[in-house]
Amino acid sequence: MSFLSSRTCGAVTFAALAVAALAAGCGARDSGLFGRGASSGQGASGGEGGGGGGGAPPVEPPALERVDLLLVVDNSGTMDDKHGIFARAAQSFVEALIAPPCQKDDGSYVDASDGGDCPSGSTRLFEPVTDLHLGVITTSLGSHGADTCLEARQNDRGHLVNFALGGGTVPTYADLGFLAWDPHGTESPPGETNLEGLGASLGNIVMGVGQTGCGFEATHESWYRFLIEPDPHESIALTPSGEASLVGTDEALLAQRGEFLRPDSLLIVVTLTDENDCSVRDGSLYYYALQRLESGTMTPFHLPRARAACATDPSSSCCRSCGQSPGAGCDESLDPCDLGALPAGQDHINVRCWDQKRRFGIDFLQPVARYRDGLTNAQVADRNGNVVPNPLFAAADDASPTRGPEHVLHVSIVGVPWQDLARQNAQGQPDLDLGLDAVGQKVGGFRSGAELAESGVYDLVLGDPSKYHTSPDARPTDPLMLESIEPRSGTHPITGEKLAPPGSPITANSINGHERTIADNSSLQYACIFPLAMPRDCAGLNDCPCGQPNNTDPVCQADDGSFGTTQLRASAYPGIRHLELARSLDDRALVGSICPAPEQGFGPLVRPLLETVAPLLQ
Repeated sequence: MSFLSSRTCGAVTFAALAVAALAAGCGARDSGLFGRGASSGQGASGGEGGGGGGGAPPVEPPALERVDLLLVVDNSGTMDDKHGIFARAAQSFVEALIAPPCQKDDGSYVDASDGGDCPSGSTRLFEPVTDLHLGVITTSLGSHGADTCLEARQNDRGHLVNFALGGGTVPTYADLGFLAWDPHGTESPPGETNLEGLGASLGNIVMGVGQTGCGFEATHESWYRFLIEPDPHESIALTPSGEASLVGTDEALLAQRGEFLRPDSLLIVVTLTDENDCSVRDGSLYYYALQRLESGTMTPFHLPRARAACATDPSSSCCRSCGQSPGAGCDESLDPCDLGALPAGQDHINVRCWDQKRRFGIDFLQPVARYRDGLTNAQVADRNGNVVPNPLFAAADDASPTRGPEHVLHVSIVGVPWQDLARQNAQGQPDLDLGLDAVGQKVGGFRSGAELAESGVYDLVLGDPSKYHTSPDARPTDPLMLESIEPRSGTHPITGEKLAPPGSPITANSINGHERTIADNSSLQYACIFPLAMPRDCAGLNDCPCGQPNNTDPVCQADDGSFGTTQLRASAYPGIRHLELARSLDDRALVGSICPAPEQGFGPLVRPLLETVAPLLQ
């Protein structure tokens, strides 16, 4: 049976394409067309588990003075309400890098007026950063060869962006696409010397990304392409057989990378998104994950069904698509392949990136190991499977200090309850108060990367994604972090609140309000929600959850319990792949919630980030 369930794709079946891919030198693959291996983007270490490893530089480099800060901003629909909060947090962090706070011996902070000397009894957390690059990219990488996300702003190609809020562009350093802090005027040409001007420009760019980008957020792949991909492609073309072919080399991106990224800088990557990562693999037929219509028709396209083994064990070698041949020794008697492609109710394009292996028998996404290896290994695989030096760790010259894996920090602000990430007070409740207890120990605030790794938080919010969350022991213990179309049940392990069924009062659960009914199976349940600063009139709008009055969505529910077409709250979905990457990076990763606590914004993440940065800049 072909990939299109008894129809052919360019008259070539999956099996024939698998042979063709191997013959073309695309590298070793596992069973079926969509296999893993070096050519599918996995790092040189070749494994899925563990962190660091592989060819990481064996010698720890010295502390560095320069900082390159890359912001990866989701520019899809529903993000406008989060951009303003993020812009303020980014401005605060940049200001703290440039004018670091002073710290007393008891660990508390005090400000130095006008960046002057620290008050008596305190020392500056680290020396002020005087050489800083600030860049912004988006999560939009276009269609990968499919018929979706074809508009101009839906494919930013991993390039730096400097769109201004309201139109036009924001002036950047030497017209290179990024901002540069240069208070002493030592750069040629000189960079920005006014902190207020730098903050205003950064905020304008963050707000200017808008929300007209691609709805399939390639969060991980966007920064990987900009920072690491050895030979980023210029474009994608479909071959006569229907495969996606990567064409040319994106010299403009490589030029931007060369100007922005210094080999002797501390690199900080901060991502902001309210959905899970959807980094589709490029090449072959992976783009079918995003395909909307049958080629040349107005008939909706639907993927083939998964074989029976996928329902119970997606990691089984017998878990394949009905568009692929069955595995050797696999029982086909229960396979539903004679039923044809999935019906619309089981294959809505809005949730194509969710639970793929179980639902489709194929994982269309890049493995998370690709991104772990890119941030930790001295070597990576190029798009042809060749192992090459990682551009992230390329040395400038023998005399200069060089970035090592410990000088790469990754920060994720994603869909996860803030209560799961916060330190807990003596009563075991989440606490964002940044004070000290009676013996001078820090209490409150978000956990640092090391605390996340040691505290069991990842069991709470992530579970074991390698087992596809098909068994209770593999699922996150926070039921709000389980990706599901159907309403979930359970009790939040920290707050003690039960998940509430659809139609409950908005106060039923303080984290996500309540579950909702998703009649057309086009979305997932929320991890968390939070009030909008400005309510949004959504009457008749298709891109708003409150567009129709007959909804059960907590973001559309008034205090009196009624549901209407005014959006009162923002929402976020479980950021599982972001958390999976964070766990693999251990203490070199921090996580914050895109659903901020009342009156807090993303500010509670700034302090642990500063404390992580401090020893690297001494």
